[in-house]
Formats: sequence, structure tokens, C-alpha cells
Amino acid sequence: MSKAYSSNLTQWQWELIEPLIPPAKSGGRNREVEIWSVLNAIFYLLTQGCTWRNLPGDFPAWQTVYTYFRNWRKDGTWVAIHEKLRDWVRSQQERKPDPSEAIIDSQSVKTAALLNQSVGYDAGKKIKGRKRFLTVDTLGLVLSVFVTAASQTEREGGKVVLQRLKDKGTRIAKLHTIWAARFGGKLPPKSCLVDGGFTGDTFMMWVMDLCHWVVQVVLRPQEHKGFVLLPKRWVVERTFGWLSWCRRLNRDHEGLPASSETWIYIAMIRIMIRRLA
Repeated sequence: MSKAYSSNLTQWQWELIEPLIPPAKSGGRNREVEIWSVLNAIFYLLTQGCTWRNLPGDFPAWQTVYTYFRNWRKDGTWVAIHEKLRDWVRSQQERKPDPSEAIIDSQSVKTAALLNQSVGYDAGKKIKGRKRFLTVDTLGLVLSVFVTAASQTEREGGKVVLQRLKDKGTRIAKLHTIWAARFGGKLPPKSCLVDGGFTGDTFMMWVMDLCHWVVQVVLRPQEHKGFVLLPKRWVVERTFGWLSWCRRLNRDHEGLPASSETWIYIAMIRIMIRRLA
């Protein structure tokens, strides 16, 4: 019996997420470990930031927990759970499950020592590590994720994360840019907002030709100094703030960028399950 860690799922939360857990594979041994305990162990790792081998002994063996984490990453289980919970949260907020407007931004984070795969230097932020690209809806819920070297440009990384969003078949039709003047300064009805790093005719034409969305860039007013609350942009910044609550995500410790992406989905799963139950 594991201790009552603050990261543990409650009974109501477990009953909500249990139907989304894939059944044990047929033809093999019966599942001996409790999935509830496995999820509690993964959420503990997420919030406390410890290594796999330092997982407390009252959880299942760390090798077992890691196997579930890895297998569900490879077969898409984590993403499937995330998508379902996001639909439920949007419905709870009286929104359609499929959003019509998205916001994109990136965040550079330092990596742990000895990592060498997809690690680069962000000259603008002066950070050596990786860059997280997120698209979120107007509630701040994650739509797609892409993690790569910090040296990746906003435009090239933005193409990847937007392509992933498009592949999901969402009904988003437009993206937010300097084209705001064409709409009288108002936001178009279906759009995706981006910050100034995603500007440029090449990027805009790529989005229009491939995704058939309009891009509207949210720029910081040049006449203002210090902190400025930018319209809509704060939504994705708040999402990055939510991720910072998880010690595992304060720095990128993962050998594979795909694992880094999975931890972001798991962090959002924890946030949404706590909202629902």
C-alpha cells in the first residue's frame, strides 16, 4: 500500500480515468500490477522530479513503471488519454470538443548533463538545451507538442507542431498575424495566434497553402517598456506556467525528445483530471 502522496489519484479521479486505460494484451501473463499504483508512481515522478531508480519503494518496481511509461508512449496511449480528457474539459466549459482557434508559442529550457540528442543553443534566450513548441486552445489546453533542439528556429519548429495539429483533423481554419488590419483590428472567427518569432512571408504562405489557416501575429507594442499583457498570447504563457509546477519539466532530463513530449501530455492529463474530479 503506497503512502498518501499529494500527487496520487483520488478514488474519483481513478474511476474517471480507468475506462481510458488499455486492457492487458491477450496471450500473455495476466496483469499482476495495479495500474492505479503505476499512474500514481508516474505522477509522483512528474511532480517531484526524482530519477526512475529513486522511486519510493511503496510504488511498483521502477522497471515496471518505466515499461508502462515507454510502451504507452510508443503505442499512443498517453496522447489518446489526453485527447479524451481535453474533450471532456471543453465540454464541461460548454465548448465544442474540437476548437476553432489555437495559439502557438515556444519555450527554451536547459537540459540535464550528458544529454546530446537534439540539444542546441538558443542564441536569443542564451540557453543551451531544447525548445518546446506548443499549440493550445483558448482555454490553454494543449493541442499538439513538438520538442527539438533549442537551436531550431520558430518558423521551422512551428511548421512541425502545426503539421501535427493539422494531422489530427481539427476544424481550426486560421492562425493570428500582422494581417489583423484586414479584419479591422479584430480577431478572425477561426484562427491560430503566434508571436513575433513566427512572422515572415514564407511561413505565412506555408500555413495558408498546407493548412489553409490565417496567421495573426501578436507583437509587443514598441512604445511600451517593461511587462506588457499581450492579447491572447498570455493563454499559452499560462500553460507554460502550469508545466513549471512539475519539477520533471523545469529542466529537460529525457534522453529522447519523444519522452519529453510525453511528459508534457502527462502533466496536462494530471491538470485536467483534477479539474474533472
